[in-house]
Amino acid sequence: MSTQGKKTIKPQEIKKKSSWYGLGRRKTAIAKVQLVKGSGKFIINEREIATPSRVYTEPLKITGKDKNFDVYAKVYGGGIAAQLEAIRLGISRALDKFDPELHKTLKIEGFLTRDPRMKERKKPGLKGARRAPQWQKR
Repeated sequence: MSTQGKKTIKPQEIKKKSSWYGLGRRKTAIAKVQLVKGSGKFIINEREIATPSRVYTEPLKITGKDKNFDVYAKVYGGGIAAQLEAIRLGISRALDKFDPELHKTLKIEGFLTRDPRMKERKKPGLKGARRAPQWQKR
C-alpha cells in the first residue's frame, strides 16, 4: 500500500475566544448581544449607557462577571420593557456559551427561559382579541 497520496494533518492551534454571542427575544423585540472581555461597559444601539438597568445586569451580577465583560447589544422592535428582557436573555445565553458551568445558576434564576407570551390576535366580529361589541337586549 502506498502512502504518497495521504497528507498528514497537523493539530491546529486552539485559539482562545475573546467574544461570545447571544440572541434574545421577548414579544416582538429582538436583541443581538456580544460579550467582550473588558471592564463592564454597556453599549446598546451604539450608545454607551452610564447607569445600566437592573433588569439586564442581573445575569452578570449573579454569576459574578459584571466587571469582566463589556456588553454590546443591537435591539429593535417591541417596547422598552420587552427590549430590556430581550437583552437580559441575550446576555444570559452568551454567558452560558462562555462558561457552561454557569448554566445551572442561570437556569435556576430563570434567565435562560424565553417568555413565550405574545400578543393575541384580533378576531373577526370582535373589537379586539376578546372584546365584543356592546350587547343590546332590545
